[in-house]
Amino acid sequence: MNTVINGRDYAPFVEGIQAFGLDVTEHQLEQFDLYYELLIEKNKVMNLTAITEFDDVLIKHFLDSVSAYHLCMEGIIASDFFTGKRLVDLGTGAGFPGIPMKIMFPDLQVTLMDSLNKRILFLQDVIAQLGLDKIEAIHGRAEEVARNPKFREKFDLCVSRAVANISTLSEYCLPFVKVGGSFISYKSDQSEEELAAGKKAISILGGQVVSVDTFQLPNSEFGRSLIYIQKEKSTPKKYPRKAGTPSKEPLS
Repeated sequence: MNTVINGRDYAPFVEGIQAFGLDVTEHQLEQFDLYYELLIEKNKVMNLTAITEFDDVLIKHFLDSVSAYHLCMEGIIASDFFTGKRLVDLGTGAGFPGIPMKIMFPDLQVTLMDSLNKRILFLQDVIAQLGLDKIEAIHGRAEEVARNPKFREKFDLCVSRAVANISTLSEYCLPFVKVGGSFISYKSDQSEEELAAGKKAISILGGQVVSVDTFQLPNSEFGRSLIYIQKEKSTPKKYPRKAGTPSKEPLS
């Protein structure tokens, strides 16, 4: 397979994907390449990412987004775990991890959510130009959208690379997950203390920590932890609390 698309070499990404036990097609590489071009062009006029060098985007955004599959490789979840799931990506920002996951797992039904409408308009353009279907980008704060019956406890899976402590993030994310569903939080490889402080909050919100998968991204020195949480019971109706409260007063 040709790994050079428009003069950019995707070999390190392909090797990383294969290290996770996945395959990637040339069409998928072309989608990633167009996504890269759109990201860099828009980043000139809008702050989407501080990571702009192609080699860094390849590993720290694209490969990292797909790294949730490492849970399958480790046998923590089944190899077909992402097949047909309804997924919400909270605090998606420039589309990570939701869009790379949608490219790699085309039958995912994806909802991208962010509180900044300018990002949502960018993501809607990306979705259209990449020709993706069964994916939407919606503007809203998690604290408010989670109270909408259309979204509350309607998703099989929530993912988030958003920067917030696990107590706050769980209050944002777990109300969207149906009982029996899952929440995967992308964290640094130094998250033990944060998780220890957040376990009570996770339990209050109906979750249970199943595993913490810590590893190094292939072809990099970048460490990643995936906190895998299962939703065991319904989230009490009073959560999430009003806008701003989960971040100012994390549950403990």
